[in-house]
Amino acid sequence: MLRGAELPVQSEWVLFVVALAVVGLFSVTVAVLPRSWIAKACKKDRDDERLFLAPLKWLGSFAAISYLLALVAYLAPRRWNLDPQLMLSLCPMYFVKITIDPSLVDTFFILAPMNAAAYGSLGLVLGYARLAFGKRISG
Repeated sequence: MLRGAELPVQSEWVLFVVALAVVGLFSVTVAVLPRSWIAKACKKDRDDERLFLAPLKWLGSFAAISYLLALVAYLAPRRWNLDPQLMLSLCPMYFVKITIDPSLVDTFFILAPMNAAAYGSLGLVLGYARLAFGKRISG
């Protein structure tokens, strides 16, 4: 019950919500755009396999890392005194651990996959950004 005093104030939560909402909206937008539009934006051929393979690698990497991070956050002993603000920025599902202390099964099958989906979307956004702007920066 006393751990609520360590939580960030409401104004600091807005940053997390806005960042995750922007990433989510961008990911959904990319998912529904025609392939030719994405290829044109990235200055690639429509049939170039890098057009979808590179962002998917980023998505998979970010999802795997954030899934493991959610498990570490759940399994971490209380004596580690994890900073709630840092953990909320790295693992939004940490809020659930702080407030209701879910079971290990819930963490494995609900919370960690949700965390992986959120940060997998961030990986997708960064993968497409790198694909679209990578040559312009280095060239």
